[in-house]
Amino acid sequence: MTSLSETPARGPERRVARKGRARQRDQERTPIDPTALIVTRRLSKRYDTLVAVDHLDIEVRAGEIFGLLGQNGAGKTTTILMLLGLTEPSSGGARVVGFDPARHPIEVKRHVGYLPDNVGFYDSMTGRQNLRYTAKLNGLSGPVAEQKISDAIQQVGMTDRADTKVETYSRGMKQRLGIADALVKDPSILILDEPTTAIDPIGVIEILELLRRLVRERGLAVLLSSHLLAQVQSVCDRVGIFASGKLIGVGTVAELAEQFGDESARIEIGFEDLDQKDYASTVKVLAAIPGVSSVQAPAGPGSPFVVFTQPRDATAAAREALIKTTLGEGLRLSSIREVEPSLDDIYRRALHEKGLAIPRGAAA
Repeated sequence: MTSLSETPARGPERRVARKGRARQRDQERTPIDPTALIVTRRLSKRYDTLVAVDHLDIEVRAGEIFGLLGQNGAGKTTTILMLLGLTEPSSGGARVVGFDPARHPIEVKRHVGYLPDNVGFYDSMTGRQNLRYTAKLNGLSGPVAEQKISDAIQQVGMTDRADTKVETYSRGMKQRLGIADALVKDPSILILDEPTTAIDPIGVIEILELLRRLVRERGLAVLLSSHLLAQVQSVCDRVGIFASGKLIGVGTVAELAEQFGDESARIEIGFEDLDQKDYASTVKVLAAIPGVSSVQAPAGPGSPFVVFTQPRDATAAAREALIKTTLGEGLRLSSIREVEPSLDDIYRRALHEKGLAIPRGAAA
């Protein structure tokens, strides 16, 4: 696969597609990572005057979890529907395992396991019976199907509940069954739309660990759509920040922090047997160290001092100066560590820099 052709639009959208054809040809010249199983170039979807997805460029590689991060209404689900061939783009193009989903949706579905936000199963059937039904729909039967079903059940950790009725399952168990359902066809790609919503904390941890293990053992490409920032940060290799239909940043968390973070680094430093009455004088000592821009006293007993240093690329020198100065002052150093920016901080700053409103109730 060396280029992406623009998906032909229908009706009024055809005129929009023609206008963007020259720009599309320019975009096709962008090199494509040969390990990428999902590629989009200027992928767009419009509903009358509403632009749901606006010139989206992403690549999702084999052996990685790519997080598509954005609040509800950002365009994540519309993107997934286009990748699955369930809705046609207005302009731009996509390739999923080498196929154009708008032209070859059946071929795409053969290679992609999909877990929607609300996965549906027959409650009166057992988990295994539901998987047999899925296997049959995918042309699998007999010993081959039974082996694939057993393997999938084992991989998602449901061996002890596979033969009980789905109506007895928790939401977390149904999500795990949904992942098993997606694995039965032995896909190259997993696409998951908000897989951990309304699941208890332990269930969330189990699902995220399962995804990481599947990538490690099967070499899958995983596209994970979510608005839950901490979960995306904990499991994804790379993240795309999505807002108002636009991809406004993409990379590892460290790369996004470099792109959207401020110029200061944050270091937490703790001391043994330091009385609260000595906090103010300790703040003065720390604030006088070259490179330190500000200092926050501990929020309470046992909490560290928070030291902000500038510039960010001089953090190592600032750490050495902190250690040398505090030891010279007779302070008993117990801990020191640099705190990486959270994805929540990065997300908010990215939206602010792009002039986009931060959604009410954005996850912390």
